[in-house]
Amino acid sequence: MTVVEVRVAGVALDGAGQHVILLTPMDDAQGDGRVLPIWIGAQEATSILIAVEGAQAPRPLAHDLMRAMLAETDTVVDRVEVTRIEDGTFYAEITLLTPGGPRIVDARPSDAVALASRTGASVFVADDVLAEAGVPGTIVEGGEEQQVEEFQRFLDDVDPDDFRG
Repeated sequence: MTVVEVRVAGVALDGAGQHVILLTPMDDAQGDGRVLPIWIGAQEATSILIAVEGAQAPRPLAHDLMRAMLAETDTVVDRVEVTRIEDGTFYAEITLLTPGGPRIVDARPSDAVALASRTGASVFVADDVLAEAGVPGTIVEGGEEQQVEEFQRFLDDVDPDDFRG
């Protein structure tokens, strides 16, 4: 399976008020300028935003607890991969480097990205997932408002069921 390294481009709300995490390839040449929207819960969206912005929650969140537990057991989050999509549900894996050797743990993409955002681990998406569920368009930082507006219109009109098989 080939993968593309991605970054969190942002967290948005769709037209129905549901949170969407936007993953975009680190290298513009990869992914054909596609953005991968993954619908997530409000708590996960908050957790990701706090980590990406470098903010502190007043009390540790679940992903902060995960990070602390991993550190206490000398375990490092090596990488996160969004590996597949089945019937509109995304699946991810977290690769851990433990004292007993590498381990791969099944996870929801929202939890995996939230944990990666706290630990500095790289995030990857399988090419097949990006091809199937990615949407055309580019999130442009600091320019070309038209593309951002077009993408926001897409979010306003799209239904998560559109991505179901």
